[in-house]
Amino acid sequence: QVHLVESGGGLVQAGGSLRLSCALSGSFYVIKTFNWYRQAPGKQRDLVAGISITGNTNYADSVKGRFTISRDNAENTLTLQMNSLRPEDTAVYYCNSNGFFGDSWGKGTLVTVSS
Repeated sequence: QVHLVESGGGLVQAGGSLRLSCALSGSFYVIKTFNWYRQAPGKQRDLVAGISITGNTNYADSVKGRFTISRDNAENTLTLQMNSLRPEDTAVYYCNSNGFFGDSWGKGTLVTVSS
């Protein structure tokens, strides 16, 4: 199992930046990808960005060119750098791991972007 704890959310003005972090612990050998999801009020939870154990990344079209996902293997940290934030980026952001035994989730961190 993998334990995930997010941090770094908060309130930011449109056009600003935030950096989300996810502390990772547990057994990583069963993990295929680490991901960031988000869920806005009244909407479904959507994939924002993902990174495979080989370092390949993928992004939702809405965040391409603005968000960057990375993983620090030495520090066991997953990071989402968010630039040029928009009000529509407002959501609870969740750290996720996907592997051979299913998904693990953090509790989420709230990002609010004011216009």
